[in-house]
Amino acid sequence: MTSDTEKPQQLRLFATEAHPCSYLEGEEASTLFVDPDADINLNTFAYLNERGYRRSGLHVYKPNCLNCQACLSYRVICDKFTPSKSQRRVMGKNNDVKISLSSDVLTDEHYALYQAYINVRHEDGDMHPANEEQYESFIGNHLGHSVYLEARIEGKLVAVAVMDDCTNGLSAVYTFFDPSLRSRSLGQLMILKQILWVQNLNNGQYLYLGYWVKNSAKMTYKSKYQPGEIYFNKRWMPLNT
Repeated sequence: MTSDTEKPQQLRLFATEAHPCSYLEGEEASTLFVDPDADINLNTFAYLNERGYRRSGLHVYKPNCLNCQACLSYRVICDKFTPSKSQRRVMGKNNDVKISLSSDVLTDEHYALYQAYINVRHEDGDMHPANEEQYESFIGNHLGHSVYLEARIEGKLVAVAVMDDCTNGLSAVYTFFDPSLRSRSLGQLMILKQILWVQNLNNGQYLYLGYWVKNSAKMTYKSKYQPGEIYFNKRWMPLNT
């Protein structure tokens, strides 16, 4: 997080027109985007992240909806995190998975895993069908602050977590994994591994998991990682479930 003496860059913001919400049926959404041509430094990115902004590919954004505040940024307090019984089971059945840090995932091996994941898990989404140009645009290290966790079983790549440095921890951007290994719960495993990675950082305190939406089934899973906080009314507060 930037200190009080470190002023963030002056950035232009752009708002979208209202459009159907992808999380809540019957609601309209609007999004506030940071100028995509801006060269955002690490301190400014941390400042934005601390105020509920997220990154997706080239875009740093946050919801800007007129009549709704359902999308709340969620972060895990990693230095106080203790895994639940079910989370310990996930770790246990994946004790043969080797985790390492990578600075580059723009390879044929990584793209093949991403393509398989999108084509099986998100065949009804706007990223289907996957292609290499879209992959590079979405996953690439566009701000220069990204790091990647790789998971391998006997040398085979099975999962990748894309993360951004935010000075007081990490921001989880996207995870993709081998869709044929359903029983391993690799999505959960990679969140747990990211929490452990933050705990081992000198400045590690939080893992930002993106937006938590109370009435959206595909977004509420984030609150299973406790203790956590939501950003509401311009401040962070505990989310107890």
